[in-house]
Amino acid sequence: MERPIRRALISVFHKEGLAPIVEKLQAAGVEILSTGGTQRAIEALGAEVTPVESVTRTAEMLGGRVKTLHPMVFGGILARRDFEADDVDVAEHGIGQIDLVIVDLYPFEETLASGADEGEIIEKIDIGGIALIRAAAKNFRDVVCIPSRGQYADLVEALSDGMSTDLDFRRRMAGAAFGVSSGYDAAIGKWVREGGQPEVLSLLETASNPLRYGENPHQTGAFFGDLEGLFTQHNGKALSYNNLLDVDAAVQLMAEFKDDDPTIAILKHNNACGLATRDILSQAYADALAGDPVSAFGGVVIANRTMDLATAEALHTLFCEVVIAPDFEPAALALLSGKKNRILLTQHHWPSAAKLVRSALGGYLVQQPDDRVEGPADFDCVTKTAVTEAQAADLAFALKLVKHTRSNTIVLARNGQLLASGTGQTSRVDALNQAIDKAGRMGFPLEGAAMASDAFFPFPDCVEIAHKAGITSVVQPGGSIKDNLSVAYCDDHGLAMAMTGIRHFRH
Repeated sequence: MERPIRRALISVFHKEGLAPIVEKLQAAGVEILSTGGTQRAIEALGAEVTPVESVTRTAEMLGGRVKTLHPMVFGGILARRDFEADDVDVAEHGIGQIDLVIVDLYPFEETLASGADEGEIIEKIDIGGIALIRAAAKNFRDVVCIPSRGQYADLVEALSDGMSTDLDFRRRMAGAAFGVSSGYDAAIGKWVREGGQPEVLSLLETASNPLRYGENPHQTGAFFGDLEGLFTQHNGKALSYNNLLDVDAAVQLMAEFKDDDPTIAILKHNNACGLATRDILSQAYADALAGDPVSAFGGVVIANRTMDLATAEALHTLFCEVVIAPDFEPAALALLSGKKNRILLTQHHWPSAAKLVRSALGGYLVQQPDDRVEGPADFDCVTKTAVTEAQAADLAFALKLVKHTRSNTIVLARNGQLLASGTGQTSRVDALNQAIDKAGRMGFPLEGAAMASDAFFPFPDCVEIAHKAGITSVVQPGGSIKDNLSVAYCDDHGLAMAMTGIRHFRH
């Protein structure tokens, strides 16, 4: 039973991923109803929007708590198309039917897990959104319900042949909708019953994304967030706790290179063991793998371009846990799917967070993300030897990696390739020696290489070691009371050094 879509209501918390849907609706002449931030986001995409307020003839109230809760909205969703009595009511009250409802609920579970105070948590209990989901799902014989970002891709695919849907699709989306609703309500109910205490074990019991286990098999684990909105998984087992940590590290790192030439990164235990930027993706993979083919075993591979067949053929010989790309050529996807446990993820957007949260001392540490990255324009050359254009490019490349490598860290790079890094060391000298040793074992000479550090050099020992290894350019934050000692050594031995004034500790 096909149903056309002539009128759609869109009300979402997260706005990412709407563009392909809005484009299709706009092209087909579908009237789009929306309100608040969602309305502004859709208008920013160049689409026309009918404000919900013009339909309800009532402005939103109570600080946004009441926007869509109105008979003109819910009547349009719940009206049965083949029910004569409903037709009479719709006509009598001038209600316009709504054929498609797209909702992304307030992030209650994420807010709870963040350690937010009770007032903030309460405001993330979605009322209008959950009501829209239930109404549209109840009337699935006539209305399409898209209850989260996880179903956006399903809708785009369903509309590929025209602006109508069949009953099987609407029923499947309704099933997903009631799953979203029940999980959401269970989490809220648990929190309320326990007096508003966001206990971790309670969160694990009600999580909408339970994991097989945590970091180790004896630990319970769960994920709070919208995996389906961020990725489409094509192959392999469900993502584990450790997979998710590595995937997060890979995505955050590759976000620094998202607009660069074809780039491949290979990560192991949250750190990059290989990364290269080249003219073609297959060469980027070959040079990334050369950085440490031993550590690459069982790692995560991420690309900033569509995974093509040539790259997939080279990658197919590597045992890796996860492969991430913005898209896969059909032949590449078919080939890589040949290993049943290999997880293949199409990444739909770059995630962002207003704050980062981690547990400590029985409570939570919260901070803003480190969203700074320094390029050549931010470099202050402090040595007599100037930083050349080629060196500046290498130093900027290395700094992107420093930001995503555990402290104390040193990154060595040349010509758009990670040569080696020293990571997680208790002294910067140890980090540098680790990086130099690894570069040698991987067969990389360091003559003309660039070195980046996540913090200043309190003594000239690091630049002396770097110089003796063949490194010719250095970038560091500066700020030590003994900066002059490192600068003096560089001046005496012809090294170029730039300072940025910004450090990138990653504990």
